[in-house]
Amino acid sequence: MALTDLKIRKAKPDLKPYKMGDGGGLFLLVKPGGGKLWQQKYRYLGKEKLLSHGQYPDVTLAQAREKRDAARSVLAEDRDPAVQKKLDKVAAETQARTTFKLIAEEHLRNMEDRDLAPTTVAKNTWLLMKLALPLHKRPINEITAAEVLHVLKGVEKSGRRETARRLRSMLSSVFRHAIVTLRAERDPTEALKGALLPPKVVNRPAIVDEAAFGAFLRALDDFNGYHLTKAAMQFQILTMARPGEVRGATIHEINREKRTWTVPSERMKMRREHVVPLSNQVMAIVEHVWPEIDGVELLFPSVRSNRRRLSENTFNAALRRMGYEKHEVTAHGFRSTASTILNDRGFDPEIIEAALAHQDKNEIRRTYNRSTYWDQRGKLMQDWADLLDEFRSK
Repeated sequence: MALTDLKIRKAKPDLKPYKMGDGGGLFLLVKPGGGKLWQQKYRYLGKEKLLSHGQYPDVTLAQAREKRDAARSVLAEDRDPAVQKKLDKVAAETQARTTFKLIAEEHLRNMEDRDLAPTTVAKNTWLLMKLALPLHKRPINEITAAEVLHVLKGVEKSGRRETARRLRSMLSSVFRHAIVTLRAERDPTEALKGALLPPKVVNRPAIVDEAAFGAFLRALDDFNGYHLTKAAMQFQILTMARPGEVRGATIHEINREKRTWTVPSERMKMRREHVVPLSNQVMAIVEHVWPEIDGVELLFPSVRSNRRRLSENTFNAALRRMGYEKHEVTAHGFRSTASTILNDRGFDPEIIEAALAHQDKNEIRRTYNRSTYWDQRGKLMQDWADLLDEFRSK
């Protein structure tokens, strides 16, 4: 006869354990100490076996019957319910250990193994380990789009719209990694497309007036700070390079005979090696600093250690020390200065773009330009250096 909650509650312990059957192999084992344990008897491969379903009243009569029926369904598929229960427990424990942080750390290690630029890995580490902190302890397969949006909106509200968009992209990469490694079923960031505000386009401040830039060059000549900082900034202006490309320059990248500087792909924005023809003025800087850095890897090492590159804020800090505010000029703005002045003076825009290492969207034309613009770029770099001397002298 089937059990009822009333019968179960009235069941009193005896000197020995006894069973109260419910049908389908399910019974309640009443222990002498008063405990009541749900068990199910079944046969698998000719052997009688027992399966436990928990204690009453933690597991109700209705829940015990659901567990019994689920076990019978497993038996119908010619599988052992006890083995399946262990597998389900292992899967649940594994899933609980598969947190967002663990997957994110694994994804970052993969980025390092693919030899991505250290700066790229560092930025993505900051995004995932700092900004995504609220998601760290959550099982990755349980994270919802609402949770992700809450994190992203927190970054967005702080005014960092572009950072929020980058974070969303990195979160998506982590979820996709979890999917392909069979630890998640979906990417919740997919539902958030269009949910973030577009970044505010802010042009980097730059001096584009020739007379004003001449005054700036004279001020730079008089800079009384660390002399290699001044040399590095002059080098950057003359080569039209990005600050990070210059700060990481090594003596091995400079060919003094061919008068070239080869920036490796890992330090370039577009991850393509860039060879810069060096003007007479740049070679003068190289020759001036070379005896001092003989035996040192970096072309412009830090004042604190000749094994450390100049810090990311070195150039802009020097500009502030010179009296220029951040709304007037930034180190990255020197590229805009070169582009604007050279275009205004009628130099070939395509040669200017090639000198700035801007990648042509047309792949065929990009390959063609890389192979044919060398002589023109060399002439442009010398013309630009001569113009700077002209501005400085006025």
